Formats: sequence, C-alpha cells, structure tokens
Amino acid sequence: MKRIFFLILVSALIVSFSYYSNSDSSVLKVIVLDAGHGGKDPGAMGTGRYKKTEKDIALDVTLMLGKYIEQEFDNVKVVYTRTDDSFPTLLQRTDLANSVDADLFISIHCDSFTKNTAKGTSSHVMGLRYTKENLRIAQRENSVIYLEDNYEENYGGFDPTSPESIIALTLNQSTFLDQSILIAQKIQNQFKTRVNRTDRGVKQTPLWVTSRTSMPSVLVELGFISNPEEEDFLQSDQGKTYMASALFRAFKEYKLELEQIAKFSTLETEKKEEISSQENKETNNNGIIFRVQIATSKQLKKIKNVKQMNVDYFQEGPFYKYTIGTVKSVEKAKEIQKIAKQNGYPDAFIVAFDNGTKINFFQATKQLNLKSNE
Repeated sequence: MKRIFFLILVSALIVSFSYYSNSDSSVLKVIVLDAGHGGKDPGAMGTGRYKKTEKDIALDVTLMLGKYIEQEFDNVKVVYTRTDDSFPTLLQRTDLANSVDADLFISIHCDSFTKNTAKGTSSHVMGLRYTKENLRIAQRENSVIYLEDNYEENYGGFDPTSPESIIALTLNQSTFLDQSILIAQKIQNQFKTRVNRTDRGVKQTPLWVTSRTSMPSVLVELGFISNPEEEDFLQSDQGKTYMASALFRAFKEYKLELEQIAKFSTLETEKKEEISSQENKETNNNGIIFRVQIATSKQLKKIKNVKQMNVDYFQEGPFYKYTIGTVKSVEKAKEIQKIAKQNGYPDAFIVAFDNGTKINFFQATKQLNLKSNE
C-alpha cells in the first residue's frame, strides 16, 4: 500500500512528463536485445573447458529473455541485434536500436579477468563516474571495433584507449541516465535476491554501444566465465534460464512502474499550472531558455539556494531534476554552470527548454543560430 501511495503522490506532482506521456498506457513498446559479440568475435574465452564462449552464452540468454517478454506482453515488440552466430558491428547495433525507435536497449555479455577468483554480476550505464575496474571493462568491450573493417572512418576517430575519446562518449546519454540507472538497479537486485549471484553493483562506464543509443540503455555482465564455478553455472541450461528469468522480472518491474505513473498523465496535465514552480511559470511562452541542472532524486526534496539563485525543479519520468538559473544565452548558462560547480555541484550541466518543454541542448543552440541568421 505504501508503494502505491508513493506512486500516486509522485504522479500528482509531475511538472514535465513529455518522455512518458502516451495515449496508450504502455509506455514501453519496443525493446532491443543485443547479444554481445558474435561471429568472428568470440568474446571472453572462459577457462578453455567448454567449446562455447561468451558470444554463445550471451545469445542463449538473450533469446530466452526475448521469448519470455513476447509470451507475457503482446504490446511489446522485441527486436534482436542478432539471432545467430553473426557479427553485427557496434555501429549496426546502435543504428538498429535508433531506427526502430526503441524505448529500451539491453546488451548482454559475460565478464573475464586474469584472476580466476573474480566473480559476480554487474550492470553498466553510460557515465563519467568510472573506476579503474570500470575502465577495464570499457576498454575490453569497446576494443571490438578493431575487428571491424574501416573502423577509423565508421567511428570518427574513436580510440578505446584514449581518455579524450572516452569523455566524448558521455555527451549522448545524459538525457537517459536516470532511466538507465533505474533498469540497471532492478537487474542487479534480481540477480542478487533471486539468483543468489554476487552483486558487483551498477556502474557508470564509458561504453560506445550504450553511448549512441537514443533511449535508456544498459550493458549487463552475467558473470565471470574466467571463474570455473561461474562458468559452470552460465554454461548450464539451468544457469542461463535463471539469468534470463531474472532479466525478465527486472524488465517487468521497470515497465509496470513506468505505466503506473503514466496512468495519471491526464491529471498531471490539468494540474500543471497549479503545481508548477515560479520559474516554470516565468519561462512559459518565452521561447528557448537554458537552465543548469545540479541534482536528481526519486523523491521530492528541498535544496538550498545556490549563491542566492533559487533552486527549481521539473520532473522527467519518475525522477525530480533540480535546476538553477533561467537565461536565454548559452554564454550566461555557462557562467551559472561554473558557479554551480564552484559551490558543490561538480557534475552540473546545461539543459534547454522551448516554451516550457525540455528539448535537446544541441537542438536548442541550432534553433538559436538559425534565428540569429534570419
């Protein structure tokens, strides 16, 4: 009952709900399932005791997961990046996801390490807050581009070993970071509580395959096949079934949670003017404006003013997002961003709105440039 009450309360307070609002109660209509590696790329080899490698385990679990979703949800379209031992490039995988307007992208892999005692599952979303361990995974998964023809041209000079290339990856997925973390948390919880796997947590990792998708995305490491015990489990039919079932339950939880919020979208629209913060009211019908986002939370909370600038909020999906400043130029927004970083918000970034509706930052700057040239 407490959970239902919380969801109703959240939905009644939503200010901006454009991403999830839909006349159909199903807000998750298309999911792309990506079995990692394939074809000439075997992925992690394991201990050498089995003929099947990472690519085979990933495909088996991916196909099982897709089958579970198709059987349970008639209104969800499942799209696979591969259904056999083929080798789609990273570019082809992400292009496919974007072309079908997917609402979620899940890439399935197995981990490996030089020490055969390493074990556990992890889920990776796009982000800069990575550790040395996360960077190891990123370099291993990103290095698959070296197996592709014309990779220098196809990936615009991206170098898996270059810090500059890695930093550049984060620009594309910031919009969906909260949703990506939400599904990743549910996946890890299922692995830990229902399959009794060691939980290595949700990590922000600079992965190419999750950086170029225009939807919430997560890369899942099912376990270490360099560890004999985990390899035995993941090579077994029972182990693969358990992991696919855990992924399905996480997907189901994620989907239902979004839909419980979406049910109240009509009520939220009617109450928008009543519950909008003062800053939102001031920006309505004023064209493109910029703010600086400083924080995100799942529950509404009060944040102190930053250098006499009021902290406002808007909501995107189930998350509250807190901003400061309301300006009409990127230059002024950068000044506010600098102030935010100097006052305890090192990850502050600029967001754009057009007549009160959040839009892509680069789209906003493009529109401003077009107006200035008229």
